[in-house]
Amino acid sequence: MEYISTRGSAPPLDFEGVTLAGLASDGGLYLPREWPRLTEDEIRALRGRPYHELAATIMRPFVVGSLTDDELDALCETVYGNFGHAAVTPLVQLDEQHWLLELFHGPTLAFKDVALQLLGHLFETFLARRGEKMMIVGATSGDTGSAAINAVAGRDNVEIVMLHPKGRVSDVQRRQMTTVRAANVYNLAIDGSFDDAQAHVKRMFRDPEVAGKLKLGAVNSINWARLMAQVVYYFYSALQLGAPDRKTAYSVPTGNFGDVFAGYVAAQMGLPIERLIVATNVNDILHRALSEGDYSAGGVTATMTPSMDIQVSSNFERLLFDCGGRDGAALAEQMRGFEQSKAMRLTNAQREGAAALFTSMRADQTETARALAWAYRETGQVIDPHTGVGLHAALAASEDALVPAEVPLVTLATAHPAKFPDAVERAVGVRPALPGRVGDLFGREEHFTEIDGSYEAVRDFVLANASA
Repeated sequence: MEYISTRGSAPPLDFEGVTLAGLASDGGLYLPREWPRLTEDEIRALRGRPYHELAATIMRPFVVGSLTDDELDALCETVYGNFGHAAVTPLVQLDEQHWLLELFHGPTLAFKDVALQLLGHLFETFLARRGEKMMIVGATSGDTGSAAINAVAGRDNVEIVMLHPKGRVSDVQRRQMTTVRAANVYNLAIDGSFDDAQAHVKRMFRDPEVAGKLKLGAVNSINWARLMAQVVYYFYSALQLGAPDRKTAYSVPTGNFGDVFAGYVAAQMGLPIERLIVATNVNDILHRALSEGDYSAGGVTATMTPSMDIQVSSNFERLLFDCGGRDGAALAEQMRGFEQSKAMRLTNAQREGAAALFTSMRADQTETARALAWAYRETGQVIDPHTGVGLHAALAASEDALVPAEVPLVTLATAHPAKFPDAVERAVGVRPALPGRVGDLFGREEHFTEIDGSYEAVRDFVLANASA
């Protein structure tokens, strides 16, 4: 399998290459040169397979030439045997049409674990094979940081510096990062937003003073390997609901566009998806882009859903590339304009291509709280606020007949409610408890460094602390 950059000028790489590279050298994101396709019979034959076997089957076309079948099978069995539920990503029915796909049964209680546990093993496999070491630099709006740190803490060939916006993640999210004691883990709390942190990470990959000295790696969903692993749970849930003989729709709480783009990939592979609903909070650049063609970044508003407090959604570039005719040079010019002005209009081809599968909706904090209250009152389910944004969109789409009544509508439950206990308690009157498997999180000492929000401060810290 060969991978190409969305901006057209970076050299093609194989799966091992894109996993270790993260961001392309031209600033773009890697995608397969062509989408692998499964026939209806091939999809039907996957019914009833355990998660780790299904994962290996779905991911196999993407790793050809970099992992043997036996290596991939062993990795998937190891990774997905470490989750708190035997089904890994179980489905829960809410009513006749609505379902929750619980993605929070990994070690850090968020959907990021499904991919990052695998990515940690891939890094170790490929780096050991090459005899190399890597410095991972990542930005988190809440959940990526803890999942990535958990996946690589204590590993021999990897160090990690994780940036989070100071005061803009929940106490549980922060502590899951800052209480990890490992010599290869560094946490930075920066003045600024997630968008600032993400911009610093991207700039570092293009900065010869850093990239010329260190082998940098990415754990954000700019890394194709992470996004690839998320495709699996779309197949897993759809098969349980009747695929390929029945379509399924999904409502996805969305910030950086990686989780919902994985659904798009599943559809390109042949999974019959009726609709993908992009559910945003009031930081609604994606809703405006998909509904009006206006991809213009504004200021970031802090909300009860901090992991979605984003105005620049990196993975949206992948959709614009694929829907816009895969013209890397044209997209590079379009993205350069956006990076300068923080505003751009989608082309007609991009809008029409996206509209074939995507719908978008926006939820303010009142609407989010109402969705949490509905879930608890009507179904007894306690959900987190991010899932509440997705559920609000799902219920609205059902009411407006945007998704036919006979089509199952699955909301992705992206985090355990105990990661946001204050917001949940305000909405439903119940304070969710942390599962025992996370241990004494609030009894452990925190370790992190506060720095200003400048790129130079982040760059200097990385260079000063990289043992490689």
